[in-house]
Amino acid sequence: MIEPLLLTAARIGTFDGPRALTNASGFFFQRDSRLFLVTSRHVLIDEPSKHFPDRVEIEVHTDARNLTRSTGFSVLLYRDGKSIWRQGTDAAGEIDVAVIELDRAAFPRPSAVQVFTPAHLQRSFDEIEVGSPLLIVGFPLGFHDTLHHLPVVRQAVIASSFGLRFQGQGYFLTDARTHRGTSGAPVVMRQQGAVTAANPLPWKLLGVHSARLDMGNREAQDESLGLNCAWYADILLTLTEPAGGKIRHSP
Repeated sequence: MIEPLLLTAARIGTFDGPRALTNASGFFFQRDSRLFLVTSRHVLIDEPSKHFPDRVEIEVHTDARNLTRSTGFSVLLYRDGKSIWRQGTDAAGEIDVAVIELDRAAFPRPSAVQVFTPAHLQRSFDEIEVGSPLLIVGFPLGFHDTLHHLPVVRQAVIASSFGLRFQGQGYFLTDARTHRGTSGAPVVMRQQGAVTAANPLPWKLLGVHSARLDMGNREAQDESLGLNCAWYADILLTLTEPAGGKIRHSP
């Protein structure tokens, strides 16, 4: 039996016309009847690196019993010269999370995906302790099970106080080995209880993995800190409201 958690993640390819640019990670989030693709904002636009894709493509399973079957689903990032994704801001500035609402009518049918919902979000920060074990579900360097089109999972722990925004920003720290391509991956914590038909995802969605964090003054011989930024996933409540989030227009 395939773990449903693996079917929440989506491998993202970014493109400028026909030219492939980068690989990244994302996941599916559903609110009411609306379906969203969640990833890092810098996957969709990143001014410092001059990364300006005009579309993304994700791989969608089409048969739950035969995971070798999948199809690509392409999403244009701009409509009438304006971007279609939503991104958030808070008092500290921009948040490195973006959501794209997917067209249900155009989405592949049948499809075998699992979705997080608002019920998977952690509402009380006091219940999560530093050092708690986590999983990061994604596609590091684009690596994945190419036969069954499935992501891989890296182990992590919470490395900063979950109840305090690290350095005043909207993220907490994780201690995990990560690579490029993991940006946009869901950061989850196991709940008690077995996987059942009524509860296929006994996981809490705590964050959205963004990037590795390191010290600018680190000596060349020092090892990397191995720490990462994970933006609090409750931003999804704002970004998936009917008129929520900040709409980013073309650069």
